[in-house]
Amino acid sequence: MPNKQNIALSIVIPVYGCAGCLLELQQRLKKVLKPLKLQYEIIYVEDRGNDGSWEVLSRIAKRDKLVKAYRLSRNFGQHAAITAGLSQAQGKWSIVMDCDLQDPPEEISNLYRKALEGFDIVLMKRKNKKLTFFRKFAANLYFKLINSFTDEHLNGIYGSFSILNSKVRESFLRLNDVNRHYLFILKWLGYKTASLEYEHNERFAGKSSYNFKSLLGHAFNGIFFQTTILLRWIIDLGFFVSICGLISAFYFIYRYLFQSALPGWTSLAVLILIIGGFILISTGITGLYIGKIFDQVKNRPLYVVDQSIIQRKNK
Repeated sequence: MPNKQNIALSIVIPVYGCAGCLLELQQRLKKVLKPLKLQYEIIYVEDRGNDGSWEVLSRIAKRDKLVKAYRLSRNFGQHAAITAGLSQAQGKWSIVMDCDLQDPPEEISNLYRKALEGFDIVLMKRKNKKLTFFRKFAANLYFKLINSFTDEHLNGIYGSFSILNSKVRESFLRLNDVNRHYLFILKWLGYKTASLEYEHNERFAGKSSYNFKSLLGHAFNGIFFQTTILLRWIIDLGFFVSICGLISAFYFIYRYLFQSALPGWTSLAVLILIIGGFILISTGITGLYIGKIFDQVKNRPLYVVDQSIIQRKNK
């Protein structure tokens, strides 16, 4: 069991639906980390999947003293699981990576060497993303939605595979935003950042838990979490509708005084429908923002740990 003060690397891995990947992942991690001759720890956070991942992690953690395994009380999502893992990390550097082996553990040494050049954060940039056509379409739509509503301009070629020093980790953990996005927060923190390219691999086993619906949901959460641009658009649209109404009023007055009044009530019905629709949409969007505020002010924990397996040094 390594001394807390001497741990150089903490490998944080959120786990969901990856039971078939975990043994292979553990073997490859050990093979990669041993030549580095650094004290390290591997932290798995199981996000309450139903595929037997926790049973596999339990066996791994009981056999290896360098492994910590945590199981959340329910599915809190990938970004909450990452936060849970980082909160338990004690290394000078923390590496975050996925559990499905699309992020190859063999890149850890390159990631660590790049960080030692003087960077606080190093992000891994995917080459030749191994995704199905549907996943590519959904992911592209996700980032287009995010970038069109925010000023972050995130690129879909970046994933959670990254390394950050203890200073960044502590800053990350101080943020208690309920609707979290790992890359958004790292970008907002603004520390010195570099990037490396790596070959994105095929998923080792199983299938991704992200589908079109979940990616769309993440996109909308990102919109409401990161920006108030929709509220500003409502104000702009309100001014536009008001100006159109004022122009229409002058037009109808002019027709009444100098020509003839327009027959029927079609124009009035159309205006009522437009304004009524605008009021309903703006009220709904405002309600969504209020809902997000309500979730935040409840101040509930970001996650709850149900079980943990940590082998401690014998006294």
